[in-house]
Amino acid sequence: MQTKKRNGKFITFEGGDGSGKSTQSRLLAEFLKEKDIDSLLTREPGGAPGADEIRELILTGEPDRWDAIGETLLFYASRRNHLRLTIWPALDAGRWVISDRFADSTLAYQGYGNQLGEAAVRRIHEFTVGDFVPDLTFIFDLPAEEGLQRTMGRTHNEDRFEKMDLGFHERLREGFQEIAQKNPDRCVLIDATRAVDDIQQELRDILNARLLS
Repeated sequence: MQTKKRNGKFITFEGGDGSGKSTQSRLLAEFLKEKDIDSLLTREPGGAPGADEIRELILTGEPDRWDAIGETLLFYASRRNHLRLTIWPALDAGRWVISDRFADSTLAYQGYGNQLGEAAVRRIHEFTVGDFVPDLTFIFDLPAEEGLQRTMGRTHNEDRFEKMDLGFHERLREGFQEIAQKNPDRCVLIDATRAVDDIQQELRDILNARLLS
């Protein structure tokens, strides 16, 4: 499925649990606002009618609530609505869209973490999303144990993936690293162990060089 050219820019934030990408995506959205760039901050799973309901199904409950195939199908059902009802209309209107997670997360979490395999996820992706890809993707890299330590004490019920064992989170990190290595034109691997302000400055510098120069 071939997708048409969109008018706006699409920026995605990826990484494991506790990597700080949600904080950084909000800060970058504020930066775009300062630049008088009409932008939209969204997230996955969710970000559209139907997709938000699926979010609760995926992220709550015990780790074995879904297997890797079921998870992947749910993520892509959510993603299809997110694209159709939120992302594509905003881009067509010339807006910039920042998404806290997108398709690379499904490949990393289900393909690598849950060991479904890259080929299986790619088949579902091509049918659902086609050749549409972000203009720029920041992948936040953090040791798995450190990321899990950061999530300890959070008071929320969207912790299904945080409950998975360390081996899952180590495979997840390796998956994200491999995705970044295979897609250097689109992806930038970010050292997420540093201070928030230092990371944000790097993101702004990269954005200026790649999309605003």
